[in-house]
Order: sequence, then structure tokens, then C-alpha cells
Amino acid sequence: MKTLIEHLSHYAAYHRDRRNIVTHFVGIPMIVLAVTTLLARPAMPLGEGAAFLTPAMVVYALSCLFYLRLSFVFGLAMVVILAVFLWVGAWIAALPTAAWLASGIGLFVVGWIIQFVGHYYEGRKPAFVDDLVGLLIGPLFLVAETAFAMGLARDTHDAMAAHVH
Repeated sequence: MKTLIEHLSHYAAYHRDRRNIVTHFVGIPMIVLAVTTLLARPAMPLGEGAAFLTPAMVVYALSCLFYLRLSFVFGLAMVVILAVFLWVGAWIAALPTAAWLASGIGLFVVGWIIQFVGHYYEGRKPAFVDDLVGLLIGPLFLVAETAFAMGLARDTHDAMAAHVH
């Protein structure tokens, strides 16, 4: 399996234009929220109590394990961020069915339109076209870019920059 640096470097190679990166800061959160919203139903009861399990929770757990395996620090950030998306997605899923579907599908479609506008500026196809894992790396890339902008994780930034192809 690739390392954090390999994943981020590969993803960064598809995201050099600042306009593209900016669109990703809007589009990717919309897509992540859409997916957590749409997967927040059905809620399957676990036993007799109030506990339940949704497909979104399963995807959240598996995604967090992937991120934590790549980097404990970045993984913890993703655990917290995705927990917020999971909570908001569950809130939206509690709306009437038409509102839930309209919100989830609307966020998904608009998020992808914004992504493709960014790649128009970039002049290059999205990273996931060549590697589906790019769909998981996108949110992590935003966390890394935010950390770099704050002057954090300089060693990761420098290693990533040295490997961008």
C-alpha cells in the first residue's frame, strides 16, 4: 500500500492550479456531505435499545481506519472532521424523504460540477480517473493543504513537494 507522501504527491500532481485547489475546498466537502447524507439511511437497529447502524457509519469507520493507517495525526484530524459530516448527514437524513434526497443529490451534483470546473482550469482530468483511491485522498489533501497553510507538517509538505511528478 502507498504511503501518505506517495498518495498526497500523486494527488498534488493533478492539482497545481490554485483555482482548481480552491474549487476543491468547496466541492469536496459538498460531495463528502452528500455521501454521508445519502448513506445515513437506512438506520438499522442494534438490539432493543436506541443504538443503530447506518451504511454511512460503516463507510466512516473504514475510511478512518485507512486514514489512521497512513498517518496518525492526519488520521485523527480526519476522524474528527468526518464525525462532523456524519452528524450533519444524519441530521439531514432525518428530514422528510423528499428533502433528504433533494439535499443529498443536490449536494452531490453541485459538488461535482464545482470539481469539474476546477479541473477545467487545471487542464487535467481528476486524479480518481487514474486511481480510485483518489476519491479518499481528496478530503485528506484538503486537510494537508490546510495544515501546510498554517505552517504545520513542514516535513510532510517538503517530502510531498519533492515527490510531485
